[in-house]
Amino acid sequence: MHVTETLADGLKRNYTVVLPVADLESRRTERLTSIGKTLRLPGFRPGKVPFPIVKQRYGTAVSAEVLEQSVSEASRQVLSERGLRPAQQPKVDVVTENPAALAADLEFTMMLELLPEIALPDFSNIELTRVKTEVAPEAVDKVLEQIAKANHSLTPIPAEAIDARGHGAAAGEVLTIDYLGKIDDVPFENGAGKDTPVEIGATGFIPGFAEQLEGARPGETRTINVSFPENYGKADLAGKAATFDITVQQLSTQIIPPIDDELAKKLGVDDVPALREAVRTRQQQEYDGISRLRLKKALLDELTKLADFPVPASIADQEFDQIWQRLEASRKEGTEDEADKTKDDETLRREYREIAERRVRLGLLLAEIGRINNITVSDQELDRALYQRAMQYQGQEMQMLELYRKYHQLSDSVRGPLLEDKVVDFVVELAKLTDTVVTPEELAKEPEAETVQV
Repeated sequence: MHVTETLADGLKRNYTVVLPVADLESRRTERLTSIGKTLRLPGFRPGKVPFPIVKQRYGTAVSAEVLEQSVSEASRQVLSERGLRPAQQPKVDVVTENPAALAADLEFTMMLELLPEIALPDFSNIELTRVKTEVAPEAVDKVLEQIAKANHSLTPIPAEAIDARGHGAAAGEVLTIDYLGKIDDVPFENGAGKDTPVEIGATGFIPGFAEQLEGARPGETRTINVSFPENYGKADLAGKAATFDITVQQLSTQIIPPIDDELAKKLGVDDVPALREAVRTRQQQEYDGISRLRLKKALLDELTKLADFPVPASIADQEFDQIWQRLEASRKEGTEDEADKTKDDETLRREYREIAERRVRLGLLLAEIGRINNITVSDQELDRALYQRAMQYQGQEMQMLELYRKYHQLSDSVRGPLLEDKVVDFVVELAKLTDTVVTPEELAKEPEAETVQV
């Protein structure tokens, strides 16, 4: 094998590889001979078929097999002998015309981008602050009140009682209504409902919806005017004015159960103290999760400052393309970020290209930290994560689990974040870490950490 380097530009490398035809012919002959030893054809004893006949029948297929294997082995040899670590699968093109004829030496080109050389920083010089908070008793009380309210029952208010007090629905009471929504006097999809409860003074409907039903009585009809929020989940309704034709069926008062052992048992725990502890534990887990996200973001910000190496253009291009596809999809859905709406495509492409390169650079750095320090995701850890992911698809858990295990791309989408978290934990252990206690409100102010794929 003769190898010539034809390009060495930054991370890009091109090679021309020539394989002697004599070596290829030898491999083909060896393979055909092996086939002939077990071949059965009418008129010949098993394994005694003449070589010319074996070659006539199987020569073309074996030539293609030998060529594919030889190019693959030669490509791996080039990488191995030169200690090359490609960023992606090298691109291989055969130059020789009609290579399957084995009439001349086989020449092919190999083009690739290398992973950059990454010098790991001294993690002990990284200073991080971890913000933490504890669940206050009054916060638990508030959640318990919400739980009790969610378990309320409704008691209809008799018509004579409504007449006696002289007014209809008041704050805290619940109307049961039928409604039909229209835009420009035309009913819109999924805009109708029957026997729908609406609490006066509560949120959950379109702003202004419940407020216009205050004072309504059973049997009454109203037409109310509202506007869907600009960030409404359905793009075809976002920001649009609408009317709703309302028919009131019933007015009820809410009966909120006391926070006692009976409510606790209904929720699956023994008593109120156990319920309080369950609520406190869940809230603390949420706080700890936010704390970790903030710490992770702070660490990634610090690593960004220390990550000074070129990024393979091919990987950055892929990352940018994914970001841009999501941007275009959000445009079609009407959910585009408000700040992006004020920028032209040239500006957006430049900004998102920088984001793509940052993500790739961080991903490469985290992957190198993991490689150098032998940080891996075990099969057991991956199986647990795959099981948890599959459980999100109710009724299709086993099918999804099988898909994740069958297709490496799907399982890698789970393995990557697991490895990333393990690398983050490793670096945090080595960094200078200071804990600071803050209020829950202060904890919630910080944006979530960006995820990069390792």
